Amino acid sequence: MILAPEAHVDVDTPTGPMRTYILYPAAPGKYPGVVFYSEIFQVTGPIRRMAAYLAGHGYVVAVPEIFHELEGEPGVVLEYDQAGADRGNAHKFTKTLASYDGDARAALDLLASHESCSGALGAMGICIGGHLAWRTAFQPDVKATACFYATDIHSHTLGEGRNDDTITRFADIQGELLAIWGRQDPHIPREGREQIHTALEDAGATFTWHEVNGQHAFLRDEGARYDAELATQCLGLALDLFHRVLR
Repeated sequence: MILAPEAHVDVDTPTGPMRTYILYPAAPGKYPGVVFYSEIFQVTGPIRRMAAYLAGHGYVVAVPEIFHELEGEPGVVLEYDQAGADRGNAHKFTKTLASYDGDARAALDLLASHESCSGALGAMGICIGGHLAWRTAFQPDVKATACFYATDIHSHTLGEGRNDDTITRFADIQGELLAIWGRQDPHIPREGREQIHTALEDAGATFTWHEVNGQHAFLRDEGARYDAELATQCLGLALDLFHRVLR
């Protein structure tokens, strides 16, 4: 599917303007909307390409800069190196949980008001973005959410104070959730995955669970950990969810 030229909007949030990139099909029509959350490095090349992949399958995709209030200037991309990881991880624990949630609501409202959006809303994210997508699933108008190796849920350490309530709120998920994990990912060990799975079961959530033989960042099409075949399979699972629930 041919895409319209990429655009961006500086969305008003309680903590200032949030640069958000919008990708959508060029063909006239109404398409479901998906908020797509990046890793700690913000909107890198791999994230843009994945957003284009989603849009090319018939979705209006909004990609917010998750650390907009901390970087100050829009358009900042952190490098995939130790300095970039250190800066992104510092931001992860500096930003407040309320700010993450406020950004989610702002991004959803942006999508809902887009002229090409049908009003059906979903979320997807990778790494910290998987956690942010998970929290976005708490919003009542989110019907489908795909989370790839979501960090910090089992340790409840997202945000300022490192004491988030995500794992206690799974009953708030009214839509369907897809959780995908890499068994070789040191950031979410087996014990952490088991804790999350049990909490989902106890909450009565509607979810699908996949554990694959992959490392952290196996979805990212840069670096030694990229697994192209596994990425294709798992992105297909996310598309299956969105096609079934949002269309």
